[in-house]
Amino acid sequence: MSIISVVIGQVFHAVPAGIANGVPLDDVAAVIAFTYFGVKVLSEAFESEDGKSAMDEEFEEAEETVEGNEKFSKGSNVGAQIASIFALVFAAEFGDRSFLATIALSAAQNPVSVAAGAIAAHGIATGIAVLGGAYISKYVSEKVIGYIGGALFLIFAATTAVGIFH
Repeated sequence: MSIISVVIGQVFHAVPAGIANGVPLDDVAAVIAFTYFGVKVLSEAFESEDGKSAMDEEFEEAEETVEGNEKFSKGSNVGAQIASIFALVFAAEFGDRSFLATIALSAAQNPVSVAAGAIAAHGIATGIAVLGGAYISKYVSEKVIGYIGGALFLIFAATTAVGIFH
């Protein structure tokens, strides 16, 4: 997904400057996207309560999808299970915040660096989710993670905006 989003970002970056009268549309789109995601994540964190979280709802949806997927049964061979997991994760990740953020970063930054950073980040995040998600969630609330994520999106928006005018 990281490579796909980097390629999409580079296609967006290739829009000729003459079309936009010299305004760097890719950078402006990145600032808008980062600001939107930052505000959205922060507002979700502020509005969240100690009850059922968005992560719990997503987890329940994922469980239902896996349970409903007949290809993903204990009797399936390993290849079918891997293909099924790939399809589920690909569908879940397509169009999410990390996908769109990677597109925006790729449009505004070095695509090789963006791809390497996105791949590393996804790998680490997946490792944390698989190995320590339940343990970490005992000590760090989803609300705190929302505050951190929203603040990071706003920092990315600000640094990209500074780059437009600098």
